[in-house]
Amino acid sequence: MWCYVILFAIVWAIVWFLRDRQTISRLSDKHVLITGCDTGFGNLLAKRLNRNGFKVLAGCLTEKGANDLLKACPTGLKTTLLDVTSPDSIKKSVEWVKAEVGGRGLYGLVNNAGVANPIGPTEWMTLGDYRKVMEVNTFGTIGVTLGFLPLVKQAQGRIVNMASVLGRLSANGGGYCVSKYAVEAFSDSLR
Repeated sequence: MWCYVILFAIVWAIVWFLRDRQTISRLSDKHVLITGCDTGFGNLLAKRLNRNGFKVLAGCLTEKGANDLLKACPTGLKTTLLDVTSPDSIKKSVEWVKAEVGGRGLYGLVNNAGVANPIGPTEWMTLGDYRKVMEVNTFGTIGVTLGFLPLVKQAQGRIVNMASVLGRLSANGGGYCVSKYAVEAFSDSLR
């Protein structure tokens, strides 16, 4: 019995080691679109992927956020204004990205845009409070994914949907936990 456990552990360690050794070739040919790049995780990810050599296409909600990001990364990064709650804004961004990537497609899509507030006891919330959060966190993620899915498939790329542990464990009232649970389910069905 112990021989099987030891053999399994050795095989598992070898597979883990080999998996971690895999690298992505020709990063400079790969385009990645990130939503929600004005501040926070999206902003940091855009800067990091830019430093690592990816061609970063950053979706920002505001011109100030886009300009600040361009100042921080003057080469290899481009920004566009993207409101994930607006179908017209998503369509414009899809056309812009098509022009940027050409026939290569989109290697990565990171659905990062999100809001958390309002949060509070459920009896303090209104239906509008839930809709506001769901519109960005859930329907924004779904809308952007559906819009860019043909480009991601063209490049045989990847989609990363930013969820939260609060999508599995509801720790407060408001739309945040509900929206992130929906993102988990959407990601599972997409997979």
